[in-house]
Amino acid sequence: MIPVTQIWPQDVARRYREKGYWNGETFTSFLNRRAAMHPDRIAVVGDGVGWSYAELQTRAETVAAGFLALGLAPGERVVVQLPNIAEFLSVVFGLFRARLIPVFALPAQRLTEIRHFAQTAEASAYVVKDRWDEFDYRHLARAVKAEVPTLRHVVVVGEAEEFVPLDGFTPDAGLLPADAAPCDVAFMQISGGTTGLSKLIPRTHDDYIYSFRESARICGLSEKSVLMVALPAAHNFPMSSPGFFGALYVGARVVMSSSPSPDRAFALIERERVTTTGLVPPLALLWLQAADTTSADLSSLEVLHVGGAKLMPEVARRVRPVLGCTLQQVFGMAEGLVNYTRLDDPEEVIVSTQGRPISPDDEVLVLDDRGVPAPDGTPGHLLTRGPYTIRGYHNAPAANQRAFTPDGFYRTGDIVVRRADGNLVVQGRAGDHINRAGEKISAEEIEDHLLAHDNVFDAAVVSIPDDYLGERSCAFIIPKGEKPRSAAIKAFMRTRGLADFKVPDQIVFVERFETTAVGKISRKELRARLRAQFLETQREKQGV
Repeated sequence: MIPVTQIWPQDVARRYREKGYWNGETFTSFLNRRAAMHPDRIAVVGDGVGWSYAELQTRAETVAAGFLALGLAPGERVVVQLPNIAEFLSVVFGLFRARLIPVFALPAQRLTEIRHFAQTAEASAYVVKDRWDEFDYRHLARAVKAEVPTLRHVVVVGEAEEFVPLDGFTPDAGLLPADAAPCDVAFMQISGGTTGLSKLIPRTHDDYIYSFRESARICGLSEKSVLMVALPAAHNFPMSSPGFFGALYVGARVVMSSSPSPDRAFALIERERVTTTGLVPPLALLWLQAADTTSADLSSLEVLHVGGAKLMPEVARRVRPVLGCTLQQVFGMAEGLVNYTRLDDPEEVIVSTQGRPISPDDEVLVLDDRGVPAPDGTPGHLLTRGPYTIRGYHNAPAANQRAFTPDGFYRTGDIVVRRADGNLVVQGRAGDHINRAGEKISAEEIEDHLLAHDNVFDAAVVSIPDDYLGERSCAFIIPKGEKPRSAAIKAFMRTRGLADFKVPDQIVFVERFETTAVGKISRKELRARLRAQFLETQREKQGV
């Protein structure tokens, strides 16, 4: 197997340790300490169960022993595709305890994506729920296992059928290895997939624990907090900004919500007295609408974190008067850098910016198209490096060359304005990328699938502004032979093993794509032209 590593230069790592950013903790050591300090305190509530810190620790050790008893060895990789259930935490902490490396996948992802993660990670095992949201993950597991030779085991939460049942694991302390080193990779997340399929992001114990430890402080979490996970738990945002890891770190209670819909989430807020949660902008808008008519008691809610995409100031201004809580904007990425508005910031900063970095050692560059620093107040490309921003993706040399500078800065692909007060205002993306309700979609990936259709000659996918989703995807298609119906194209895309959010929201058929005088045009320029033409046509229709 290709080793999974994440390495900072020695002098840089030494500085981060000396400054206390990296303090030698691991996920296992911090859970053990919390279980010793608060054994009977409820750690997680979800899907009809509630576990104390001591019980979560015990369950994690049982999970660890179970995976090791299957023959897995420390360092092997396990794809985890679980919904928002308590078992998400016992599985993840169990893998940490066994020194296995979780690879986090989203419940919405399907064969194309899961196969890619398993192959790229050289995964040995795959963990799923039996059924969730009317989908049978055991069928998906069979398909993945048939196509990934390294995948030896499938572990199922629920009815396992021919696979390994999670509840069949038994404790065996003799199997448990010594704890990991803090500099070891703890897990791998998935990138936003800005070009093709997602890359794998290795995060170490040192860097990630610093990220959510400091996030918990900035976000005001304490042992009295009750944090609800409304977004899919495998996302970086609900995991660490401040996320369930931040909540557990301070000894708070985590509430797993099976859905972010107001019907489900509002009932949980009332029942569990939830104090904080995180949403993407479309869901924040939905909650604001639903709050006017709900009978649920939302008075316990103190802070609402909104991130994943830019929240429009007009919407941001409504959070405090409608929901009765403080808005905290979050702008970050799974690769590292996270920015927050602060709880005591002036209201103008909270509603108009996406905040400023976590760490004094977050180095932020805003550069113009020539690579020259852009003055404050001027849009530019955001680059960053720091104590929790990675230095490279796993097993992706070409992507690393594009995404990282020789001196270790990560090219985020975001266009931002830095204000004189240090707060950032997000302007959009520099690349061919759709940010649909916080889900990052690669135009290139979707185009590749469209071109597989017999009646598609060429295709270009662009982002279109959307009041509800932030951006929606629009596919411009040159048909080949008989022009297919839009519904048929969408039905075809759903057979391609993709997450449903990647199916184009809108399809426009065109006769040709414009080219330059010499007959050439880059895909990036083509997408930009199509987007501009579409928006101009829309404005003309509206008489603007």
